[in-house]
Amino acid sequence: MFFYTYVLELSNKDLYIGSTTNLIIRLSQHRAGKVDSTKNLLPATLVYYEACLNHSGAITREKQLKTGYGRAYIKRRLQKCGIV
Repeated sequence: MFFYTYVLELSNKDLYIGSTTNLIIRLSQHRAGKVDSTKNLLPATLVYYEACLNHSGAITREKQLKTGYGRAYIKRRLQKCGIV
């Protein structure tokens, strides 16, 4: 079983960072407006994710990506791919 850390680009171009055990279901919840923190900023587009082998690894990575350095890292990765 994998655990995921993921990044969504919201309609206002902000990045939302989260973690989950089931990426497909969690994305469906976001897109259906069932997640309070993103429901007013739809559509939400998956732009990045990482798979981890355990829950603590996914949570740790989520916390890292939510820092200023982590957000800069994500933006650099996305710019290199031409996503943002």
